[in-house]
Amino acid sequence: MPYDDGLAHRVREAMDARADHEEKEMFGGLGFIVAGNMCVGVIGDSLVARVGPEAYDEALGEPHARPFDFTGREMRGWVFVDHLGLADDEVLGGWIDRCLAFVETLPAK
Repeated sequence: MPYDDGLAHRVREAMDARADHEEKEMFGGLGFIVAGNMCVGVIGDSLVARVGPEAYDEALGEPHARPFDFTGREMRGWVFVDHLGLADDEVLGGWIDRCLAFVETLPAK
């Protein structure tokens, strides 16, 4: 499944301020890796947000968020955010900030 270039561009712009990130095509989408750890991604027209297990239930309560079940099995700590919930750059930035806050607690790989 191809990923939304427009959403990928917006995520890229938000992440470009960080020197410790890289992009990788993965899962038929685009992943943004911080210090060796997956942080956010774009699959189709949705954002993949790695919020962590502690923030998972709260994230699922947000508009347009749903479980990340890419493999057919729900992955606790990860959510999809549908494109309808990402029209505003501030909202997208908020999701990215949440993900960065979690990933920054992980050891670098």
